[in-house]
Amino acid sequence: METPTVRWRRLLPRTPARWAAAVAVLAVLVGGGTWTAVADDGPPAVQREDRMLRPGGVEIDTSYFTAGGSGKRPAVLIGHGFGGSKNDVRAQAEKLAADGYAVLTWSARGFGKSGGAISLNDPEGEVKDVSGLIDWLAGRPEVELDKKGDPRVGLTGASYGGAVSLLAAGYDQRVDAIAPVITYWNLADALFPDGVFKKLWAGIFVTSGGGCEKFEKKLCEMYERVAVSGKPDAAATELLTERSPSAVADRIKVPSLLVQGQSDSLFPLGHADAMQKAISANGAPVSVDWISGGHDGGDSETARVEGRVGSWFDRYLKEETGTDTGPAFRVTRTGGIDSTDGAALKRGVSSDTYPGLRSGGREIPLRATGGGGTPAGAGAGAGAGAGTATKSTGSAETFRNPAGAVPPAISAVPGVGGGLSQLSSLGVGLSLDFPGQFGRFESAPLATSVRVTGTPTVRVNVKEAAGQDAVLFGKVYDVSPDGRQQVLPSQLVAPYRITADQQGKPIELALPAVDHEFDAGHRMRLVFSATDLGYASPAEPATYTVTADGPLTVPTAPAVTTAAATLPWWTWGLPAAALVIAAGLLITARRRTATPAPDPALTDVPLQITGLSKKYAKSVDRYAVRELSFRVEKGQVLGLLGPNGAGKTTTLRMLMGLITPDEGEIRVFGQAIRPGAPVLSRVGAFVEGAGFLPHLSGRANLDLYWQATGRPAEDAHIEEALEIAGLGDALARAVRTYSQGMRQRLAIAQAMLGMPDLLILDEPTNGLDPPQIREMRDVMIRYAAGGRTVIVSSHLLSEVEQSCTHLVVMDRGRLVQAGPVAEITGSGDMILVTVAETVSEPLAEKVASLPGIGSAVRTDDGRGLLVRLDGATASRLVADLVRLDVPVTGVGPHRRLEDAFLTLISGGAA
Repeated sequence: METPTVRWRRLLPRTPARWAAAVAVLAVLVGGGTWTAVADDGPPAVQREDRMLRPGGVEIDTSYFTAGGSGKRPAVLIGHGFGGSKNDVRAQAEKLAADGYAVLTWSARGFGKSGGAISLNDPEGEVKDVSGLIDWLAGRPEVELDKKGDPRVGLTGASYGGAVSLLAAGYDQRVDAIAPVITYWNLADALFPDGVFKKLWAGIFVTSGGGCEKFEKKLCEMYERVAVSGKPDAAATELLTERSPSAVADRIKVPSLLVQGQSDSLFPLGHADAMQKAISANGAPVSVDWISGGHDGGDSETARVEGRVGSWFDRYLKEETGTDTGPAFRVTRTGGIDSTDGAALKRGVSSDTYPGLRSGGREIPLRATGGGGTPAGAGAGAGAGAGTATKSTGSAETFRNPAGAVPPAISAVPGVGGGLSQLSSLGVGLSLDFPGQFGRFESAPLATSVRVTGTPTVRVNVKEAAGQDAVLFGKVYDVSPDGRQQVLPSQLVAPYRITADQQGKPIELALPAVDHEFDAGHRMRLVFSATDLGYASPAEPATYTVTADGPLTVPTAPAVTTAAATLPWWTWGLPAAALVIAAGLLITARRRTATPAPDPALTDVPLQITGLSKKYAKSVDRYAVRELSFRVEKGQVLGLLGPNGAGKTTTLRMLMGLITPDEGEIRVFGQAIRPGAPVLSRVGAFVEGAGFLPHLSGRANLDLYWQATGRPAEDAHIEEALEIAGLGDALARAVRTYSQGMRQRLAIAQAMLGMPDLLILDEPTNGLDPPQIREMRDVMIRYAAGGRTVIVSSHLLSEVEQSCTHLVVMDRGRLVQAGPVAEITGSGDMILVTVAETVSEPLAEKVASLPGIGSAVRTDDGRGLLVRLDGATASRLVADLVRLDVPVTGVGPHRRLEDAFLTLISGGAA
């Protein structure tokens, strides 16, 4: 773990050249690559070179980042996640370049602007590309070499990019250090754990790659074969295994920082455990870091992780032996809520040695607890935990797999699961098991609290009545003392395929690896379910009998502690002093910081913003939003406009309670907005798209989302939202068949659930074609027609002009103008003249030559003139037209919203 001294040293420039200011923006072509300067808070300036390379015979889109100085430096390759591109890792690349590295990013085959088909890190495909990129780095004059053709180079990346980091280290001996993040060791084990098909994640994998046709042909054929059968075959397992880091386990011999996610049902903690064992056995230094988030969402701890990756490379690429690379094992623990901002509280604990997943085993006796009749896991405080087994004899539980494996139990839900897994760390249970489809075994109330860190295990005897394979899903719940609430740690479940020859005799089963504390008085509940939403279960009905053949053994990892090394007095003295000062401020400012009382005069006003200001982080006088005030009434469709950097997104985030303003206030229906304010239940929001489960229907996605909110089903008003969204028969189809426009409408229908009185839409027309944009416009207008209010942020000015009734125009954080659309667009120097007959071109030219007229052009239909005044008045124009015997039928101001917008933000007069 970094000491304060090390952190300060890392923030300081290391060479005099870094203190030099950037002189100019480079715009030259160098060897076919385009150079641009990257903005930074201070020296040194970072340059980026974009170019297409062909390292493995396929065009690969790359970006190369360097900063200041002429000295040699180590290189770092950063890979992106599956479905992404090199643009996703640009910020990290810029930071590492500013810290003295030559950094190369690239879009993998089949992604971004790169060519080729996705071949899932094939040694002859994506891995070969990485070796070619290392060749290219070896030819750069600023890159440090260990020997000719061998650059000093490290690799990092998340998920897909993390796997190729491991593979490159196994296939290319020039790699010197790696830092893979939330990735896999064996892809076959990730998608076919214990021979059970992880169908939901596999489907998302293929969909996020752009569809089966984007993959190498044999991969597409493999996926379709397994998806249809619901069971992986030997060929599928072999194909994925040969493209996995585990295939070169004995050849990865470089210092490795392994970052894995606790909220991750795709690549769980066991993958990092396998990596650690293999790489450390090869004699290389290894550290393991369990972060709070993962593929199921949650806090990715980006800043901390990237800081640790930088320290890792400082030590093993720059060979700075004094750099603190952190402990051999670290885990982030979550518990409680910060009362100041509503964020989950986190702290790190560590160990000087990696404990593995089974350290400090403690035996917990279990007993079968069949009967009851209530679905287990129906939700927090909803009688969860009264599971049903059709038969209970001693320590045996008998239950059934229903025909078609429907309805399935619910644990982790990709696209929704991030929220669920984070809630589980805070003591809220949202899993679901169905009566008759599971058996359970339960401990007595715990006499003391037990911190489980690793993989619980249990010995069981399983039988399937017809002698077929038994497919089961094991999980350990944390049950409250009154039995009314159960929590599934990180929403994780472990699948098992128990073959006929394994049945009828004791076998040991490993439960999901977690870091979770069971409080004193709570019970551990071991559940085996016949189904799970994320996996393929047999379609044929089956009867399973499970007998517990021993206690539940839980790892406690006793070496993992919160003890800290001795630090200088100021590292604890200053925070202690700050705590005393903060306490005094809280006492003296209690009235000022208390939540303001409701304002009865604004009870019927959807939104009023008064004097709102928000400064940029770490800035004294730079504002994202400054002294913003406006009001929105019922029934309005308000367009929020402004150029990039105007403060629109910051305003919306404050409106939704995600960040707190520095000054001013926001009131929704008279209630002051604070994080978690109850009035936010009257606000619906669609921001940056929504994650849907592609294999489920639109209706099922909405039902699942509403169920995850924990609110009563009757409050959803789902039929009304669907009628407004206008999805029709498409609701019964799988979301993967939807067009982009239908996905957008489904996302807005999701935001409409509960029929919020205030609906916020951020760029709802992104990616839509003109017909779809018109449909989205109708959706917004219909929603507001019922007396509700819509706020839409969009860059399509023509659409805003047609769909919005009112506008708020912002620039540089300030309000420029607010009011009805007609009022803002109606004040200009363009006049529309309509006439009773077609206007000839000579007549238009004659009008254009009149004194004080800048121009006159015919309208598209030929029955009008658009006249730009240049000194003349509208009344003078009418008099001149009458003198020319023009049959005028109407005269009025005409200015497009685009004209008004550009005039307003340029500081000119409207």
